[in-house]
Amino acid sequence: MNFYAELERLLESTDRQWRFARFAKLYEAYKKGEVSFESTEKRIFTQPTYAAQCRVVEAREVPKRQALSTLRGKAILLHAIAHIEYSAIDLALDACYRFEGLPRTFYDDWLEVAEDEIRHFEMIETLLKELGYAYGDLPVHAFLFDTCMKTLTLHERMAAVPRYLEASGLDSNPKIIEKLRNLDDAMSQKIIKALEVILEEEVDHVKKGDRWFQYACEAVGVDPKSYFDIVEGVLPGAKRKKPYVNVDDRKKAGFSCEEIRVISDAQCE
Repeated sequence: MNFYAELERLLESTDRQWRFARFAKLYEAYKKGEVSFESTEKRIFTQPTYAAQCRVVEAREVPKRQALSTLRGKAILLHAIAHIEYSAIDLALDACYRFEGLPRTFYDDWLEVAEDEIRHFEMIETLLKELGYAYGDLPVHAFLFDTCMKTLTLHERMAAVPRYLEASGLDSNPKIIEKLRNLDDAMSQKIIKALEVILEEEVDHVKKGDRWFQYACEAVGVDPKSYFDIVEGVLPGAKRKKPYVNVDDRKKAGFSCEEIRVISDAQCE
């Protein structure tokens, strides 16, 4: 089993259940040392794997979040989270596929992330189904996929995806949990539990991104302190101040106070 060829099949397929089952087989073979690493020509994918099951629209056309006290509001929230998690599966797989010849620990890290993201997606989709919805019932945007295809060097990918986009989830997740805590219903409590699991594990994902960002910068002679300039080249506006930043979790994930002060007026020591 060729590692890179198998990953390409996973990134081409639109059959979700096949992908999850096939990934499990690949991951098991990888851990047993039963895969080979012959180089393959890398593709730039033109559409995301979810395009066959979701209506992909501009970000401004995605349903706006509604009051979380309503069934519809919870469904919109859960669908948005499910989409982020499903996209994150492909981001992790693409990192393993696209960047060849790296230390084994790189592939260890991002295959583990892919496994986590599959579990997160299935956990959120289960809650979505309890509300009478399924992934694909609402329109989605392709922002994460587009960012993935724009970052074809390792230092740009690690800067823009785990260290910027995924780190943004460390900020938004606690605020959603806070709002849900004010609601006294069983589904809100279930969503809180799921989000707490995701938050804890996403800290580790961002930390992995930090580790490989530092590695990639050293490999190509780029100063890691130029992080925000690198991200701005892909995502204009990355230096904009945020109304809330989860300082503690960002620090756990590898952010310095100097970096946090770029995007926040929060105290950091």
